[in-house]
Amino acid sequence: MIEQKISELLKKFKENKISEEEIIFNLKNSAVENLGFAEIDHQREFRQGFPEVIYAAGKTKEQVSKIMQSLYEKSEGNLMATRASLEQFKFVSKNLPAAEYDEIARMIYVDRDKKIIRDKNRIILILTAGTSDIPVAEEARLTAYLWGNEVKTFYDCGVAGIHRLFKHIDDIERANVIIVVAGMEGALASVVGGLTDKPVIAVPTSVGYGASFHGIAALLAMLNSCAAGVSVVNIDNGFGAGVLASKINKMR
Repeated sequence: MIEQKISELLKKFKENKISEEEIIFNLKNSAVENLGFAEIDHQREFRQGFPEVIYAAGKTKEQVSKIMQSLYEKSEGNLMATRASLEQFKFVSKNLPAAEYDEIARMIYVDRDKKIIRDKNRIILILTAGTSDIPVAEEARLTAYLWGNEVKTFYDCGVAGIHRLFKHIDDIERANVIIVVAGMEGALASVVGGLTDKPVIAVPTSVGYGASFHGIAALLAMLNSCAAGVSVVNIDNGFGAGVLASKINKMR
C-alpha cells in the first residue's frame, strides 16, 4: 500500500501535477494518523512486514474499533489486537465483519492470508509444561500463524511427567524454532534446550502457587538456564515469543 502510494505520487510529480511540497505533505500524513487518543503507525508494515499490533487491554471498545478499522483500510497484512475481551470483539465486529476472535488467546484478528502457502519444512513448535499455560501458548501460536508460519503444538508435557515430553522428541528434532511456555518452577525450558540444537524461546507464565511470585520464579529459572541457546521473553508474553520465533524462522 505504501509503495503504491509513493509510486502514484512520483508519477504525478513527473507529470507536473503535484509539487515537491505536496509530496512531502502526503508522505508525512500517510506515515502517522492521529485519532486524538492514538497515533497509528501506518508505515510499520512497510518497515517490518506486519501492520501495527493493537494492545487492547486498557482501551475502550470504541478505541479498539477505530484503530482496527483504520488499520484495515490502510494496510494489506493480517491484523491483531492482543489481550482483547469478548465485549471489545463484539463491538469491533459490528463495523468490521472480517474480524474473528480467539477466546483462549484473547485476540481479535483479521486473517487475510487464509490461502497462504506455509513452509512445512520450517516449523515453529510450541510446548507447554501444563494445561494452565495454554492461554499464553495460544497467544504465541496464533501470533506466529498470522505472521505466516507453520505452527505445531504439544501441551501438558512438563517435567513432573517428563516421559510425556519424550513422546515428542521427533518433533523437537524437526522443529526450526521452539517456544517453551511454563509456570511454576519453569524447568521445562532447560530440559528442551538440552535436547535440541535449535533456538529455544522460553516464556515464563504467572501460573503457580505463592512462592512462584506470579511468574518471577519461572522467569529467574529460565534466565539462569544452563542449557545453551535459550532466550527468555517477559512473563506471559506469548505475543513477543510468537513474533521473535517468526523472525528467526524466516531468516535465510
